[in-house]
Amino acid sequence: MGVIAPLFLLSFNSCKETKKEETKAVDIAVEAYSADDISSKFLIEILDDAALDIIEPDATINVLAGGFEWTEGPLWIEDGKYLLFSDIPNNKVYKLDFKNDTTTYLSPSGFTGKDFKGSEPGSNGLLLNTRGELVLMQHGDRRISKMKTSLDNPAADYSPIVTGYKEKRLNSPNDGVFDKMGNLYFTDPPYGLPERLNDTEKELDFQGVYCLLTSGELILVDAQIKFPNGIGLSPDGRALYVAESNPEKAVWYGYDLMEPGKAKNKTILADATHLVGKEGQQGLPDGLKVHSNGTVFATGPGGVWIFDAGGKILARINTGQKTANCALTTDEKTLFMTADDYVLSVALK
Repeated sequence: MGVIAPLFLLSFNSCKETKKEETKAVDIAVEAYSADDISSKFLIEILDDAALDIIEPDATINVLAGGFEWTEGPLWIEDGKYLLFSDIPNNKVYKLDFKNDTTTYLSPSGFTGKDFKGSEPGSNGLLLNTRGELVLMQHGDRRISKMKTSLDNPAADYSPIVTGYKEKRLNSPNDGVFDKMGNLYFTDPPYGLPERLNDTEKELDFQGVYCLLTSGELILVDAQIKFPNGIGLSPDGRALYVAESNPEKAVWYGYDLMEPGKAKNKTILADATHLVGKEGQQGLPDGLKVHSNGTVFATGPGGVWIFDAGGKILARINTGQKTANCALTTDEKTLFMTADDYVLSVALK
């Protein structure tokens, strides 16, 4: 497990709440499963020998926590050695700390109004900007915001970064990534809207991939993806990767970046459409993270797909759950996975 093996081991924890009635509800949810129930479906599938430089075929997939509704947006915080992640339906961010305790970190996280009518009000992707501030993709508020307070003093007090494009409100920002200069690339599917594509409050007639420049200019990178989702950059910043969570076109795209916000040569890196709906292949292309060696870890049917910069599939981490997103520790020795109502981890080389 690398740096955090002594911390997390093979434990299975429910999330701790400040309100007793909330704690009870979570504990009941956990009782419906056990770590053994879900781990029976765990499998690391090596498809190319190059994967052996990244992961052991017998590496253990660990169940760290459960009892949530839909976990997303994992973010490793090196200063403090803890993981933050979103639970979108519950409109919260949780913290999984070095003591292996899971506590509420932010509430609300993505919708700060009243009487949300949909099913996905909370934050999704969580990022750190170049100043070490927490940035949240906020479904319910249809914006990207940063938390005003420091990481060690969290408060549900947010400052909007971007709310719309050409005077029209965003749909529901989903995932994002900063380049080394501080420009922010992000996706804007309709998942946070109560009726999604058919929502009467939807103002844009497309679902965009954007780049917010440090100058404040918002550039539309691609308006031709029906359900843009996970997003990442190559280590040199010259390639952009975007997942499409579309059951009719379950693919990952690659683009060449000429300059910040200027992409061309869009290609399909990998295609999982043929697996959609098949037994044991739960989920769609969703969140992704890029290793410093260029390897892409992308959630998709069955769990997490590992492919190289050219789209060659090297391995798959089969979780048996719909797997939404993943995150790497700073030393890249551990991969965290948000899988349905669980948080999982696996050691890397």
